[in-house]
Amino acid sequence: MKRSTVELISAKRDGGALAPDEIQAFISDYLAGRVADYQMTAWLMAVFFRGMTDEETVALTHAMLHSGRVLDLSAVPGVKVDKHSTGGVGDKVSICLAPLVAACGVPVPMVSGRGLGHTGGTLDKLEAIPGFRTDLSTDDFARIVGDVGTCMIGQTKDIAPADKRIYALRDVTATVECVPLIVASILSKKLAEGIDALVLDVKVGRGAFMKDEASARTLATALVRVGAGAGKAVTALLTDMSAPLGVAVGNAIETREAIDVVCGRGPADLVELTLALGAEMLVLGKKAASEPEARRILQQAIDRGDAARTLERMIEAQHGDPRVVADTSRLVIAPHRSEITSTRSGFVTSVDALEIGRAAVGMGAGRARAEDMVDPAVSIEVIAKPGDRVEAGQVVARVHLHEARPEINARIAAAFAYGDEAPAPRSLVLGRIAT
Repeated sequence: MKRSTVELISAKRDGGALAPDEIQAFISDYLAGRVADYQMTAWLMAVFFRGMTDEETVALTHAMLHSGRVLDLSAVPGVKVDKHSTGGVGDKVSICLAPLVAACGVPVPMVSGRGLGHTGGTLDKLEAIPGFRTDLSTDDFARIVGDVGTCMIGQTKDIAPADKRIYALRDVTATVECVPLIVASILSKKLAEGIDALVLDVKVGRGAFMKDEASARTLATALVRVGAGAGKAVTALLTDMSAPLGVAVGNAIETREAIDVVCGRGPADLVELTLALGAEMLVLGKKAASEPEARRILQQAIDRGDAARTLERMIEAQHGDPRVVADTSRLVIAPHRSEITSTRSGFVTSVDALEIGRAAVGMGAGRARAEDMVDPAVSIEVIAKPGDRVEAGQVVARVHLHEARPEINARIAAAFAYGDEAPAPRSLVLGRIAT
């Protein structure tokens, strides 16, 4: 006998498991208006406290995935592989990674997001490129992936619409921090792209959603298990986000830094993470048999200029100005520059990624609410990293604004801590979980 909506809510409230067909019907009824927002909210809160089994999470992912259009990229030859990051400060990896991997022969269809809170968004960074459009149709998306090898757009109204509606409720009802709901939200959007495999970058630390390694590992393990349950090859890397990634924090300036990577430059930590994630993608994409071989292929694509040319082609296909790759000065940076200096001689012991991210939001580089606009030109350069030796008065950060804002400078300065001894080195990649 079919259980009613109230019975499904109470079953989950009491710790029971719902059958896959019950979850499918519940999501379908919600989209059709037969389940009210307040009933969905009650069910989400029950899930928050009671959790879900892997079978339930797979069923929820499947229901949200098939609430809209699932792209068919079968006409695109090769194993289609995407990458998803759980978000951090200075994380511009997607912009250099997608064209680099595509230049090595692995198609990369990528549906990305906007920044919210202290974490930046790939779409905001890409839209700092003059003319660049992320609001393409799914048909254009599929065509560009076939022609160029990669395309980066935002979630359209026909990709996992159930996720979009449910996330809006989670955001205002304190049910965001729930592993099965996070897993279903991420995977429903990613699987709708028509991918065959997925590499996950699960961030750990002050600037990440998951502040400690145990929580990040729990999320990564669940994502890998549920992705495998949905028939996809999934690998996750746990990566450090205690300090900002790279030097640049902001939109245009992060896009500049990502371009530097595909052109053979860029800060060491950003280059290393790009190669680590890219190697996983090439192995899943059957273009390399091992991580060392994959790294050699990726480096060759950078050295020969193939990655830069692929980025130019993607930008042009998405109506942007491809000249920014050869001339990054076309990406505008705010004119008023000020410097943050060390308060003492010694070692930088930490750079608080969360505070840097919050400062970026305060200056307009990010958004506190989904409807806020971002300023692509304002930015922070984090010049000194944990472990660096500095002298009193040495420049540790630069701030780019349209006018002086002492309160922003003070907040950035407070993110730096100093000591007499260098902190213990921390690995960029903290762990790996695979199917």
